[in-house]
Amino acid sequence: MLSCGLIGRPLGGKTTLFNLLTGARRQTSQFMMSSGQAAQGIMTVPDERVGYLSSKFNPKKTIYAQLELVDIPGIDAEAVTAELRNAFLASIRSVDALIVVIKAFRDPANREQEFALISDLEQINIELLLSDLDMIEKRILRIETGKKKNDCAQELKILRELQEVLGNEKRIDQIELAPEDKESIRGYGLLTEKPMIVVVNIDEQWLASGDYPGSKEFRQYCQDQQLPLIELSAQIENEIRELNPEEQLEFLSDLGIKTSGLSSLARAVYEQLGLISFFTVGEDEVRAWTIEKGMTAKESAGKIHSDLERGFIRAEVISYEDMQREGSLSKLREKGLLRIEGKEYLVQDGDIMSIRFNV
Repeated sequence: MLSCGLIGRPLGGKTTLFNLLTGARRQTSQFMMSSGQAAQGIMTVPDERVGYLSSKFNPKKTIYAQLELVDIPGIDAEAVTAELRNAFLASIRSVDALIVVIKAFRDPANREQEFALISDLEQINIELLLSDLDMIEKRILRIETGKKKNDCAQELKILRELQEVLGNEKRIDQIELAPEDKESIRGYGLLTEKPMIVVVNIDEQWLASGDYPGSKEFRQYCQDQQLPLIELSAQIENEIRELNPEEQLEFLSDLGIKTSGLSSLARAVYEQLGLISFFTVGEDEVRAWTIEKGMTAKESAGKIHSDLERGFIRAEVISYEDMQREGSLSKLREKGLLRIEGKEYLVQDGDIMSIRFNV
């Protein structure tokens, strides 16, 4: 299961967001930053398509896709120790993507406080950049002083290019690398190579307008840095979670919002990680399956069970859009919208599949 790490400054709402996404009840006090202990949880990926399919098939079980979340203790450059910094970086190294939570809400005791959105994000980036730069410089030194320098000429070339990129305060994921070069640095575990998403946790009063202090400059900064930006209010998301689906839609409509922030965040995570979902449906179960974009029908069948991949014959495929428009399998069959696809078919996001196999 792929994992995302939640990172940010202390008291920015990171752990509150973690609790919302996972249903955990982790303590959110400022003292948590001193523990150095990351917490893990499972996030149920919001997907209105699963809810719709479940309403049509009335299955015994409805199973949403899942991702692992890691709540990494907040780090403050002015107070952090070397031990905490190492624990912070080690936790980041273990995840597949990063969600940076930035504070833009006022504490009840200090309603006049100002926010440092860009500098808060820059502080996180600097920690990652310095870690990568230190690792690359040490690797370059080992190669240059080693006995097999000539055998590592290509690796040395790539490392020096990356050293220059990081020295210019750019992340590795901001540059284009050839597939073979990406493969050659995969084992380094570079932190700035990981996909990153920025979440601004804003006051409820600013959610509908989206006009919070520093919003224009921060949006431009994230755009310049090629960082997806999600704006949400953890307080509002907590209220939405307590409502049934119909009430949620009405609540969002009253706020002038089309979708919840958590749903937008889930989509951003999937896009950054190159993931899509396909569905299996029936009276027993409606389920979302997570796969990498570009996987074939046969490979995707293996996500369900290895026997289905080994004995794959064909896939019966319906697009979610067709299902939503027609409303029933019988109508889809009547109109010839149920397709038969072979093992090399590239599964599309939203495909509803039934696998035929023989082992």
